[in-house]
Amino acid sequence: MAGVRPTPATLKDPVQLLALGFGTGLAPVAPGTAGTLLAVLPAWLTADWPWLVRVGIVVTTFAAGIWICGESARRLQVHDHAAIVWDEIVGYLAVCLVVPAGIFWFAAAFALFRLFDIVKPWPIRDLDHSLGGGIGIMLDDLVAAGYGAACLLFYQYFFP
Repeated sequence: MAGVRPTPATLKDPVQLLALGFGTGLAPVAPGTAGTLLAVLPAWLTADWPWLVRVGIVVTTFAAGIWICGESARRLQVHDHAAIVWDEIVGYLAVCLVVPAGIFWFAAAFALFRLFDIVKPWPIRDLDHSLGGGIGIMLDDLVAAGYGAACLLFYQYFFP
């Protein structure tokens, strides 16, 4: 992967601080998983908030992420650099919209989101490769979140 290698000094830039998940994207192994782990805390803290408020948070952070991730990728000179984890944070928050508060549900949301984000079944891989800039970075994780949410809703419906 060519481009600029982010370091802890990179986090002095507010755009990179957000895009790199407050430093979790600098994890030497599995930075996407580290970024998703960061998202567990806000998901947990907001679990009892009204659903529409949580949807608003996801929509707002997604919209902001289009610019944040796109600008970060431009500065790092790599589309969807592994250190950019804002999209994982938003994706996990999106999956958590469909689950009740509880460790089982948060763990299941985490596992399914990471599975679909890593495996990238159709059309996730196509979105990741065909759309440039921040929209491509953000959208593939939102679709991965949608797959995870669909699995969780299926489970809740058939195994109440």
